[in-house]
Amino acid sequence: MNPLYNYLLKLADDSFIMGQRLSAWCGEGPYLEEDIALTNIALDELGQANNFYVYASRVADNGKNEDDIAFLRYEHEYLNAHWTELPNEDYAQTILKVYVFSIYQKLMYEALSNSADEELSAIAQKSLKEVRYHYTHTASWMKIFAQGTEESRQRLEKAIEDIWEYTKGLFAKSEGEEDLVVLNIVPNVDELYKEFVAITEKDFKEFGLEYPSNPFMQPKSRTGYHTEYFGFILCELQYMQRAYPGCTW
Repeated sequence: MNPLYNYLLKLADDSFIMGQRLSAWCGEGPYLEEDIALTNIALDELGQANNFYVYASRVADNGKNEDDIAFLRYEHEYLNAHWTELPNEDYAQTILKVYVFSIYQKLMYEALSNSADEELSAIAQKSLKEVRYHYTHTASWMKIFAQGTEESRQRLEKAIEDIWEYTKGLFAKSEGEEDLVVLNIVPNVDELYKEFVAITEKDFKEFGLEYPSNPFMQPKSRTGYHTEYFGFILCELQYMQRAYPGCTW
């Protein structure tokens, strides 16, 4: 399999599944302005996914378009990180998920903006403007939850305790990725992870939160193995295309 195709799927699937998860909050947000803000973040993620899928369809050159790639693969063919599949749960966990994901994407897109692949660089530069807002928005909410009421802090701390072990999976490599690093097409995710830790440690100190000390991290992100939640997401995503093959609006 083409390493660049795998890498594009990794980026696209991350945004696609994250956007799908966040879209569940549409109409359910704590108040109207925040409902709209989170819905816009979900739409940003779906737009980024589409850009990567379009490029992936050209790289594959097998007659499949971006919709085929997005909706008509089997579960083991999706390369998204486990982090994106995790349930929204309450609003504290949702904010934590977007906060962590926005830092990951911000680091990734900043590095990809200098990619030797001009199209990948262009998509990253366009997406970077969006994820910078995602980070600013969710970092503000992280501070509000941490320094708000006793309940808001407890909910945030519980979310961190429950899912932080999935964070490093965002930085898992796709097959053939190291070859792309050598060609200066993609960054070294090991270095990005070090930056991620430095940023989150600094932020947690500002928020007044204790940084997670358990070194254990869940393995097997981007290997075709998924959490128990992924099959349910895929059923929703693929229903129309499976029930009505080739349907269009």
